[in-house]
Amino acid sequence: QVQLAESGGGLVQAGGSLRLSCAASGRTVSTYTMGWFRQAPGKEREFVSGISWRSDNTYYADSGKGRFTISRDNAKNTVYLQMNSLKPEDTAVYYCAAVLKASYGSSWPANLVDYWGQGTQVTVSS
Repeated sequence: QVQLAESGGGLVQAGGSLRLSCAASGRTVSTYTMGWFRQAPGKEREFVSGISWRSDNTYYADSGKGRFTISRDNAKNTVYLQMNSLKPEDTAVYYCAAVLKASYGSSWPANLVDYWGQGTQVTVSS
């Protein structure tokens, strides 16, 4: 069992930045790929970014490529998502995710996630 806790969401103006954090606890997450998904009202939950705890490989959906940066701090069991140049279309609930012993690159489907966080709201005003 793994527990994921997101923080760092909020309300920002277009062009602003936010840094999301996801703290993992419970079972060891050393063999888990971690990542971020988001879901806007009326939309499907979609992949944003992923990172491997073992290899430090990173993956990005086209939506955030060049604006978002994922990173990790294994000593703190925490993964981050730095979000720059935010746009109104980035408005969504952002969820931390973990999958055991698997990696789906930049095409990680939402239905292949083992553990979800509760989500943190990101709202970007125009």
